[in-house]
Amino acid sequence: MRKQEIVNGSLALDTKSHRVITIPATEQPQDVKLRVAAYARVSSSSEDQLNSFAAQNDHYTTLISDNENWMLVDIYADEGISGTSAEKRDDFQRMMSDCRRGLIDRVLVKSISRFARNTTECLEAVRELKALGVSVFFEEQGIDTGTMSSESMTAIFASLAQEESRNISANMRWSYQRRMESGTFLPPSAPYGYEIIDGEIQIVEREAEIVRQIFADYLAGVGTDEIAKKLQSQYAETGKKWSARSVSYVLTNERYIGDSLWQKTYATDTFPARQVQNRGERPQYYAKGTHPAIITEDVFAAAQELIQNNPNRKNMRFGKLSSAKSARDRIGERW
Repeated sequence: MRKQEIVNGSLALDTKSHRVITIPATEQPQDVKLRVAAYARVSSSSEDQLNSFAAQNDHYTTLISDNENWMLVDIYADEGISGTSAEKRDDFQRMMSDCRRGLIDRVLVKSISRFARNTTECLEAVRELKALGVSVFFEEQGIDTGTMSSESMTAIFASLAQEESRNISANMRWSYQRRMESGTFLPPSAPYGYEIIDGEIQIVEREAEIVRQIFADYLAGVGTDEIAKKLQSQYAETGKKWSARSVSYVLTNERYIGDSLWQKTYATDTFPARQVQNRGERPQYYAKGTHPAIITEDVFAAAQELIQNNPNRKNMRFGKLSSAKSARDRIGERW
């Protein structure tokens, strides 16, 4: 019985031996450095903002290089570009692409407002990076998306950043409105026939001649379709595409008599904002003599009278004409 226990029982381990050969490690384990990148953005091209842009680059280059456990991958930076849409930021997209390629472990950002001002895009980017194993650290808020509770905090701060963007837009609209009221507003672009040079609207003579030709032909009885075909044939080399709609735009635009009707369109309160035609929802501002005229008021008035009596006038654009006429009627001036 005792012999059987030795063979089959727990004591059997004592009776067997195995020769074990130890295979030494060929490489000693080494510390793997974290591959770190930074993203910087400034929202305008002003000198102060560009200085901030350079400061962010210097800050992150020093911060990452001084950490012996970190390896600098790149500083991704966008200058003078709004944060409301990620599609407009080339370096942001380049950073995301490098993360997808497995080149980055961690991204440093000054604040959520620098990363994105759109809550949806911010969370989508954070979620994608987290799924790729890339953490994002927001310095000002002290948020590290590598922690379990970071996403809810990111949503909160992204909402605050989005509200900040709304406030900035509201302040800009307020500033524009004050300048419109005072008659000092300068639009970001000029209509065909004009250009903005050193803060002043000036005539482009080669285009102004075409504008005068449009009014002359229309008053001579030529329809907008025929005028458009004629212009397309005569001035094809300019690259300008003419249509009955664009001809109508010229014929009904008060800018060509040197006046300006401001806030024909306005930005909605939605986010992102959309530009829509002002049909009375917002005040408008009519200013005389804001820039040199291309045609006389008499020529313009004659064209408007002909348009009003045109049986096909429903096919023309009257938004600007009606708005301008209404504005001038309200201030008691002769149309």
